[in-house]
Amino acid sequence: MEAGMNMLHDVGVQATHYLQDNYQSAQDWFLFVSFAADLRNTFFILFPIWFHLREAVGIKLIWVAVIGDWLNLVFKWILFGQRPYWWVRETSYYGNASIPGIQQFPLTCETGPGSPSGHAMGAAGVYYVMVTAILSNALGKKKPTMKHQCLRTVLWAGFWAIQVCVCLSRVFIAAHFPHQVIAGVISGIAVAETFRHTRAIYDTSLRRYLGTTLFLFGFALGFYLLLKALGVDLLWTLEKAKRWCDRPEWVHIDTTPFAGLLRNLGILFGLGLALNSQLYRESCKGNVGRQLPFRLSCIAASLLVLHLFDSFKPPTQVELLFYVLSFCKSAAVPVAAAGLIPYCVAQLLSQQDKKTL
Repeated sequence: MEAGMNMLHDVGVQATHYLQDNYQSAQDWFLFVSFAADLRNTFFILFPIWFHLREAVGIKLIWVAVIGDWLNLVFKWILFGQRPYWWVRETSYYGNASIPGIQQFPLTCETGPGSPSGHAMGAAGVYYVMVTAILSNALGKKKPTMKHQCLRTVLWAGFWAIQVCVCLSRVFIAAHFPHQVIAGVISGIAVAETFRHTRAIYDTSLRRYLGTTLFLFGFALGFYLLLKALGVDLLWTLEKAKRWCDRPEWVHIDTTPFAGLLRNLGILFGLGLALNSQLYRESCKGNVGRQLPFRLSCIAASLLVLHLFDSFKPPTQVELLFYVLSFCKSAAVPVAAAGLIPYCVAQLLSQQDKKTL
């Protein structure tokens, strides 16, 4: 078993070495793709756009991203996946032979286990939701035509092009092995396809949102504590990241497993708060909520406010404080985009309508 995994890891390291040697000129592109595939951009950019264009798609994006990333964390804790940037430096697989030299980047030093890839899983799930939503809206109840077939071909070709770019990017920066990104893409599509047939998420009470948030956190924490009591430290990768990362400043606390968990759970709980608030009911569910100027104004205002809001970084000196503030910051994102901002926009439009009368 170990010999087989070492051979698989060696193939992955050789792939990273090949990409870095032959496509060094594409370094900026690969770094951009890894940055763009982060779930943070789903929450701060894609969610407000889709929520105000097609509310159901925006809600589904959050559920697919959060549940998918939670499952990714559980899979990582079970599979104990290595990462290329530390495996290549501590393995005895090469013996006296020369070890392939691989370069590290600011986005390389992720601190969690490597399998499956969270970036690949998140990108696959999120873009699968968007592609199927566009196709469903374009087709409706009509019979497929040549125009629809062309649109389908273009969208799915774009979807797979994005997945290939994300996978190559994660391998290029030595954050993942090829088999880990492939597993991530398959897992992400599976999660998105599951939620494609789940209707309950569109009419969920705040109590259920709270219950789901507590269950996901309790399960992850309980799983961690149980295995720790049995002598298995699920945070074993933190030491490896700190030891083998070329620069200490590239090891970020926000890439740790619990940081990602609390960020995502904050987003989910915040969505529940927003959708069950009076602000949301008086704006998005009112007459003004069906007007295109209102929706476009909400998108523009949300993108601006959330961009400014994202510049706030919780202090990292006290780990517990960082986790609490990360949860609160994440919860505020959907509250602002789906509740507070639409309410303010609705009030402004209402005042303008009164002035024109």
